[in-house]
Amino acid sequence: MTAFRLSAEQQEYVRWVREVAGGKLAGGQAGRVDRGLVRTLGDLGLLRGLFGGGPDAPPADAAAMQLCLLRETIAQISAEAETALALQGLGSYPILQSGSPELVERWIPRVISGEAVAAFALTEAGAGSDAAALSLRAERDGDGWLLTGEKLWISNAPDADIYTVFARTTPDAGARGVTAFAVPGDSPGLSGEPLEMLSPHPIGRLVFDGVRVGAGAVLGEVDRGFAVAMRTLDLFRPSVGAFAVGMAQAALDATIAHVRERHVYGAPLAGQQAVAHRIADLATELEAARLLVYSAAAAYDEGVEPDRQPRRSAMAKLYATEAAQRIVDGCVQLHGAAALQRGHPLEHLYRDVRALRIYEGASEVQRSLIARNLIGREYTR
Repeated sequence: MTAFRLSAEQQEYVRWVREVAGGKLAGGQAGRVDRGLVRTLGDLGLLRGLFGGGPDAPPADAAAMQLCLLRETIAQISAEAETALALQGLGSYPILQSGSPELVERWIPRVISGEAVAAFALTEAGAGSDAAALSLRAERDGDGWLLTGEKLWISNAPDADIYTVFARTTPDAGARGVTAFAVPGDSPGLSGEPLEMLSPHPIGRLVFDGVRVGAGAVLGEVDRGFAVAMRTLDLFRPSVGAFAVGMAQAALDATIAHVRERHVYGAPLAGQQAVAHRIADLATELEAARLLVYSAAAAYDEGVEPDRQPRRSAMAKLYATEAAQRIVDGCVQLHGAAALQRGHPLEHLYRDVRALRIYEGASEVQRSLIARNLIGREYTR
């Protein structure tokens, strides 16, 4: 695979995903985890694609590219299904990456089958963009830990079965004093509530009131959890860009069909030069976003200059999500009032695309990551 052309195997994988998912995925209850949808994703074999597996899938060493192709394709079918799928990967990848064999055996097969719902619990009220400012405490308790504090704006909360939780184990140590834990959703002392958000997936608050976990719940090393989080985000950030590309492609496809069919002053809307040129600009921006996402994913899979991967992942996420917002907005404009009607596909995309510029690091955070990687941390804040 090059940055400009998918391999025959990857093209076949996209066709397989489209064939398997088409007409079989739809969202359910807004604001809560749709377990039926998650189970369907598992039954169809789509969740295996999160980690480089599944029927007709590219090799396992192409995990990032496969993840991007999977998310982009499903995003064109159902935003709800896409986020349900992606959150399974985001919440469970740290377990696969850094968990003990026992944790992997207990949770990963259930996540892939859709039996267990996973979540990634990093953000707090005072530690969103500045993840190193986490205040959720993890204190030693015999051979285990007691977790006390809150998490906010957590996708799939409070309904997940397993959470990857990042907690402060060494006070006043910044990013070097954070540890990652695997915390079952039914743990005594763990509670939460759903939040009403402008988002295509459920988001909620978690409260940890002396939640006890054993030593085996630690993911990776004590005080090294920030590295677990960053490795996960380096993999998943380009795929957020792929999600954005898929949504933008769906909007553009609908708009091209609309301007061909819509007649104004006795002629198709597409015949107006201003409209045709606007379509051309939107398509060009979409292709640029897609290529940047593919390039970041390919570099991740090939291990090319790994010290530059945070920059590449941030660039892909930044550009693709910002471009998708502009593309969907432009498509709404070309549709006119019809696109603002509740239930119209463009109205749905217009609402759903907004959250992508915030979660897994807002656009401003991505710019800071890029600048630090280019200029040096000592020159940027």
